[in-house]
Amino acid sequence: MHPIVLVPSRLGSTRLPNKPLALIAGEPMIVHVWRRAMETGLGPVVVAVDHPSIAEAVQRAGGRAVLTRADHQSGSDRIAEALAGLDPERRHDVVINFQGDLPSVAPDVSVQAAALLDDPAVDLATPVALIRGEDEARAASVVKLVGSERAPGRFRALYFSRARAPWGEGPLYHHIGLYAWRRAALERFVALPPSPLERREKLEQLRALEAGMRIDAVLVDDVPLGVDTPDDLARARLLLGEAP
Repeated sequence: MHPIVLVPSRLGSTRLPNKPLALIAGEPMIVHVWRRAMETGLGPVVVAVDHPSIAEAVQRAGGRAVLTRADHQSGSDRIAEALAGLDPERRHDVVINFQGDLPSVAPDVSVQAAALLDDPAVDLATPVALIRGEDEARAASVVKLVGSERAPGRFRALYFSRARAPWGEGPLYHHIGLYAWRRAALERFVALPPSPLERREKLEQLRALEAGMRIDAVLVDDVPLGVDTPDDLARARLLLGEAP
C-alpha cells in the first residue's frame, strides 16, 4: 500500500467560529492535528482547507496545505478534491482521512485502522472504542457501531447509529470518525448521492454500507477528544498542557 494522509479542515463552524485557528498552548488547533498526523508515519501529510488563513497557519509551522472549494458538504468530498489535484498520477492507493478537530488523537489509531486494508475485501476501515457509561451509550452525539466480531478486536460493520444499539446485554462501541480508504472506494463514494439512511441518521458512512461497500473496524483503547464547542476547546487546552 502507498498511503497519503489528508486532513480536511474548514473555517466555518456554528458552535465554535474559526475552530481550526483556535489557539491551544499558543498554536492553532490545526497545527496540533497536523503534527499528530505526521506522527503516524503512514505517508505524506497534506491539510485540505477551505480558506487561505488555515493554509497559512499550517505552512508557518512547516506543513503543506492545499486550498479546496468552500462548498463541500463533507470532509470526504474535500479530501477527494485534494487527492485528485495532488496525485493525478495515482501513486497513492490508500487515503487516510485524519479529522481536523482531533488535536490529541494518538497516532496509532490511524495506523491500526490502515492495517485492516491488508484484507483486499475491505473498502474502508475505521476505529472504535468501548463505551464505558450509560450516558455515553444514550447520547445521540455518540455514534455506535453495530458490528460482527470476526477476530478479537476486529469487526465487520453492519450498521452505525446515533441510537443505543444493538439492543440487549453486551458491549457497545463508540465510533471514532477517522477513516482509511482505498482510493477507488473513496472515489466511488463521493460520486454517489446521499443515501436514505445517511439522511435519516446524518451519518455519511451509511452511504457506503447502503452501496454495498465493506467497512471493517478495529478496537482501540480510548476515544480522542473532538473539539466542537468552547467547552471542548477548554478541555483540549488543559489536555495539551496549557495553564488554566
